[in-house]
Amino acid sequence: VQENVLQRVLQLPVVSSTCETLQRKYSSTKESHPLMASVCEVYERGVQGAGALAMWGMEPVVRRLEPQCAFLTMLSPKAVAVANNLACRGLDHLEEKIPALQYPVDK
Repeated sequence: VQENVLQRVLQLPVVSSTCETLQRKYSSTKESHPLMASVCEVYERGVQGAGALAMWGMEPVVRRLEPQCAFLTMLSPKAVAVANNLACRGLDHLEEKIPALQYPVDK
């Protein structure tokens, strides 16, 4: 089974615990401060709208590039695997040199 460098990074205790802590703090802040909750909700809707607008704007470009991307994907799955493998080896090196990556943020 091919390792995926992005999945490995997200599973690092320091990364996963940071994401969990941020999510808890964000939710707690929204629950504790009604004014802040309304600001956050407006911001969230704005981000969703901007994402939808960006997707809509990019659709013609993606449609136009899709045949070339499909062709490149057919030609270079090995290149993607090589890049992923190289990134995994780099991550191995970082994990060896920086033991703190194996611990949650609070440790």
